[in-house]
Amino acid sequence: MLRALLFILPLALMIYAFIDCLNTPEEEAKHLPKVVWVIVILLFWVVGAIGWIAAGKVRRPAGARGGAGGWVAPDDNPDFLKSLRNEPARNDPARDEDAARDDEAGLKEWEADLRRREEELRKRERGEEDRRGRGEDTES
Repeated sequence: MLRALLFILPLALMIYAFIDCLNTPEEEAKHLPKVVWVIVILLFWVVGAIGWIAAGKVRRPAGARGGAGGWVAPDDNPDFLKSLRNEPARNDPARDEDAARDDEAGLKEWEADLRRREEELRKRERGEEDRRGRGEDTES
């Protein structure tokens, strides 16, 4: 088991360093071009991987990741907070009354349409009952 661990850990380190190197933009590679770093990581397993992790890439402090152009949570984003302040009041009574009128008008249209369809259905059912009462075959 220990022998397998001595093989798996350096392999995992090399795979991590290789993928990290490939995903790093060319501008962030330090000391050597990115292509050379890839070759060093692949040729010199442990030494190349440790070299890349220690000195091959520009590292930023954890707090600096959301810096210029990065994603910032909405509650920390001053532009988003300003847009909320500049937005018209959500509890505007005039806007609420207009929305209520629109809702009522739509509801009345739906009710009228439903009544019309129900009436058509009743007429069809009466017509079929009349035909059956007269002995007409409705399946022809």
